[in-house]
Amino acid sequence: MKDDALDKLTSAGAISSLDIHFARFLERLNGVRSSGLVLAAALVSAHVRQGHICIGLKNIGGKSMEGAAQLGPLPGPGAWCAELAKTKVVGRPGEYKPLVLDDAGRLYLYRYWEYQRKLADNLRARIGETAALPSPGALKDQLDRLFPPAGTEVDWQKIAAFAGASKKFCVISGGPGTGKTTTIARILAILLEQYGPGALRIALAAPTGKAAARLQEAIKDAKSNLTGLGYDLHSMPDSASTIHRLLGFVQGTPYFVHNEANPLPVDVLVIDEASMADLALMSKLVQALPPHARLILLGDKDQLSSVEAGAVLGDICDTGSPISFSTDFADACQEFCGCRPEDGSLFDAAAGKPKDCIIQLRKNYRFAGDSGIALLSSAVREKDDDRAVRVLREGGYPDLAWNEAPSCKLLEKLIESEVIEGFKDYAEAVEALRHPSGEDPDERLKKIFELLEGFRILAAVRAGPCGVAALNDLVEEILTDAHLVNANREWYVGRPVMVGRNDYNLRLFNGDIGIYLPDILSGMDFTVFFQGPGGNFRPFNPLRLPQHETVYAMTVHKSQGSEFDKVMLVLPDRDTPVLTRELVYTAITRARQKVSLWGGEQILRAAITRSAERLSGLSESLWGEE
Repeated sequence: MKDDALDKLTSAGAISSLDIHFARFLERLNGVRSSGLVLAAALVSAHVRQGHICIGLKNIGGKSMEGAAQLGPLPGPGAWCAELAKTKVVGRPGEYKPLVLDDAGRLYLYRYWEYQRKLADNLRARIGETAALPSPGALKDQLDRLFPPAGTEVDWQKIAAFAGASKKFCVISGGPGTGKTTTIARILAILLEQYGPGALRIALAAPTGKAAARLQEAIKDAKSNLTGLGYDLHSMPDSASTIHRLLGFVQGTPYFVHNEANPLPVDVLVIDEASMADLALMSKLVQALPPHARLILLGDKDQLSSVEAGAVLGDICDTGSPISFSTDFADACQEFCGCRPEDGSLFDAAAGKPKDCIIQLRKNYRFAGDSGIALLSSAVREKDDDRAVRVLREGGYPDLAWNEAPSCKLLEKLIESEVIEGFKDYAEAVEALRHPSGEDPDERLKKIFELLEGFRILAAVRAGPCGVAALNDLVEEILTDAHLVNANREWYVGRPVMVGRNDYNLRLFNGDIGIYLPDILSGMDFTVFFQGPGGNFRPFNPLRLPQHETVYAMTVHKSQGSEFDKVMLVLPDRDTPVLTRELVYTAITRARQKVSLWGGEQILRAAITRSAERLSGLSESLWGEE
């Protein structure tokens, strides 16, 4: 391919100079000039950076690229695949070549094809495999104690608990408030009673420190609700860690202490917020899992995928056909749960392979079915923009507000009252920290962190007048004018910051949130406090912090794994590909009590009707025909 064509692709934003260097390197390795190879290599490199695992040559071949139509159509898929197959650097699945081309025309970087293969092989070996219980006859009584029969409605939590206790691999998906952590605590209670105290090694983990801390707190709350049911809960774990920490990160390398040759010492592994785990991390995790161990994934398949390449939870749940259950599984559910997983729309044992390991929770225990947040999130999840707009237009929902700001310039004038209301209690608690009090210092700090979590502004983009950076500057200006903070210097009392890069030495991780406060624990100067998973507070000198930024506002991607009492979602004033159904759904479901949406109708409709697409072959590897 001529350099001017590559330059045009770069100008269109389709590839970068790094992608070009990679493509030219492969052409040199090949020893023969090949325009098709250079183009394919540059595109697959670019696609991985955009979150895809591969490119589909049969999907894009013969078509013009978006934003680069002046180049004309790409090579036809048949001729393109044939040209690549003749090169020395493109191999078939199983061959050790820099690029891998499969029968479906998917082209991978070898490393990502290998990640996908190992993950798929491991999960296929677990899917459908029953995990023997010491006392299977006692399982029905256990389930009835935890989930007493109530009417004729299908109890999906009970079915999920049955699947989690009896299978080697189980996925429990559902939105916030559907009881995922309640269900997992009950699964663990069942297993602990089955095997006896101390007999099982159980690990709880999540992709981020924040998500791990929330899982830990949720399990603690769920355990308190299990007392009096005859279960021995002493052996249930009290702590959760990040997946990186669980595997044992090796400083400065992509490797972990635990791997296929040195498996994790666990019998049951629970991963929360699994939608946030990328392909590479999940592949390394399952490789480190002993063959006998149970693996249970919790998450919301409709949320945004990981920031890095891959959409593992979505691929596992996207089976290509309606979720169906085998007759054997349905009969077993009737025997042990007293109900069958069939409601017409889901039960279809003839549609593809049965997916007995995937359970979707649908009853929301946090929001009533007629609440604004529930109705809006349901409409967004189903890509129904008409229904979403109708819910917002009707009004009358105390947990929803819609402000159709025509431009981000007007937004600056409009959000002042909402910002002051949202952060006023937090700012006043920070100011009170300057004054002596007989209250326990840890409790005072805990209250401040809780108040900060009461309100958060979420943005779709980082740059621009409606981006995170501009919104954080605007909030600081508003709060300073209201005499709630004094943001006239970089480090001011009450400044909340979010870590943007992992620092394993300090044990501070991407997404961790700290606050610059008087050091009431030691009586020293001011410091940045971070709250650990156990609730303890750790002080840091600001100069020691890794990359960080102010966090009154954050991107929707960064908000995954968090929840806030009230969320303000600010959409940009022009359409952009990052605006998707998954982004809007994720933002809405971060709110426990109220969502305030700022954005125009056309931008909102465009986002709801656009799905985030992550190309991979994982779903077909798991659920396709043998």
